[in-house]
Amino acid sequence: MRICVVGCGAVGSLFAANLAQLDDVDVWAYDVSQAHVAAINASGLRLVGADDVVGRPTATSDASELPPCDFGIVSTKSMHTDEAVAATAHAFTHGAVASVQNGVGNEEVVARHVARVVRGTTFPAGKILEPGVVQWDVKGDTTLGPFEPQPATAEEIVRLADACTRAGMPTHAVSDARPAQWHKVIFNAATNPVGALTCLTHGRVCERPDLRALVSALVDEGKAVAAAQAIALDADPEELIDHAARPDVAYDHKASMLQDVEARRPTEIDFLNGGIGRFGHELGVSTPLNDAVTALVKGLEESWELH
Repeated sequence: MRICVVGCGAVGSLFAANLAQLDDVDVWAYDVSQAHVAAINASGLRLVGADDVVGRPTATSDASELPPCDFGIVSTKSMHTDEAVAATAHAFTHGAVASVQNGVGNEEVVARHVARVVRGTTFPAGKILEPGVVQWDVKGDTTLGPFEPQPATAEEIVRLADACTRAGMPTHAVSDARPAQWHKVIFNAATNPVGALTCLTHGRVCERPDLRALVSALVDEGKAVAAAQAIALDADPEELIDHAARPDVAYDHKASMLQDVEARRPTEIDFLNGGIGRFGHELGVSTPLNDAVTALVKGLEESWELH
């Protein structure tokens, strides 16, 4: 089996390094960072923190070098999905491609370029410390299921889930991945932008009663949008928020959006709160707080161009 991880940022690196431990899987990693690619090819891809792993995928920043693959795992930032999948689609002519990205709307973009798509959600998190080295902050499960308009086969989804699980990334193959996806979307949309706007870690956001109340209000809007689609969440985002705030889980974790803000990089706000707002508008569900948070983060991004 050959798997290509498209986008070897923090989350993509977790998949690539762990999958590369398997003798029966040939792992390729595609990333536009030439420094990261060079370090991976020279010394391997090292994970530190929650576990210490060194994987040796074949890395490239030249998509034309990718061989035919049975599976793709797309883990780029959501705003880069179209460009990344367009560049690598030739490798998946006979394969299936899974998105494990944040937010909603990524599978629709992947489906423009490949025939069989997997809807995915993953909870592990981390950050790149330097080229070739990633800190694994949070462990967690992954869920894979068919993307309804252009689904991968059930057998393909099970094969990919099995490989990830054997590699140390527990993954569940399900018939409907939307409950897990919306669970995480609501969690991220309620916590990431609040942390990004206040520069507080997840735990510090949650220990302030005023910010925790805002988080809950954002959760309520997301739940209403999910309910309007007849999606029964697989778990309560509020419970995950409180669990992650524990000192032994993710109290000191800086959400990816805060990491983007500190680096003055574009955020995924359009696919998180903006995505909830879009679905809400289409379904006739009011989302004023998600709309306001989207506007605030986009205004912050615009300010970087002025200073």
